[in-house]
Amino acid sequence: MRQASGTDRQIDGKAAEIDRLAERVQEIGAQIGLPCIAASADIGSPEPMRNSHGQPFAETLFRWVDPDLRYWEDRSFALRAFFIQGVRVCSEPFFYANGGLATWREHAALNAVNKGGPPERFGVGAAIISPAYLPGGVIGAVVWATADADFAVGPLFEREAAALHALALHFVAADHDRTALQAASAPVQLTRREIQCLKWGAAGKTDAEISVIMSISVPTVRFHMTNAARKLNVTGRSQAIYRAATLGYVGGGLGAHS
Repeated sequence: MRQASGTDRQIDGKAAEIDRLAERVQEIGAQIGLPCIAASADIGSPEPMRNSHGQPFAETLFRWVDPDLRYWEDRSFALRAFFIQGVRVCSEPFFYANGGLATWREHAALNAVNKGGPPERFGVGAAIISPAYLPGGVIGAVVWATADADFAVGPLFEREAAALHALALHFVAADHDRTALQAASAPVQLTRREIQCLKWGAAGKTDAEISVIMSISVPTVRFHMTNAARKLNVTGRSQAIYRAATLGYVGGGLGAHS
């Protein structure tokens, strides 16, 4: 029988911690009258947050205002969701009430979202939203919501926002810690072409410019970038470049790999 390694035990411990934090997120929502929960460890990725058994929390523990909305399976959801637009421009907690987003202070970017935001609210009457900004440009979020548009969310926000924000950061960061441990347990093997694309990307070149430099098509550049991101267990071009740099794949001159 295979004996669990130290890393395996760390991953299992982190998964158990995430389960406990998810339960706390759900319990607090029920206590404060915002029982509908949506959570994402990375709003730039369609991958849902999962429990220790690999099941999405959205299918097991959390429930949403509209039970038929499987937002974690909708790859365009983050582009359409009003609250996610707020998360992109505001790193502090904010709330939704009376058709608009607000926080502790006047916030010009949230006001702009209110004026130009998409009409879809997905049945939400009131909500508290906590962005979770992590190092490396990753943005997660936890939403506590209700369908009741008359819910007095403003006073609740004043009392609970700081605690909810701390919990959301802990929850999302723990998920990223688990991901990092899983990635560390399997060494990354990038191809020469993937490293070349990442190096030129780190040098500020666009995909079109890289295609000319390397004499390959733009779709092929994107193919290499996407493969590299998948191997590095990140989402998107910028995160792939950042992660590759931390692992020593990107740095120094381009000559040895060009």
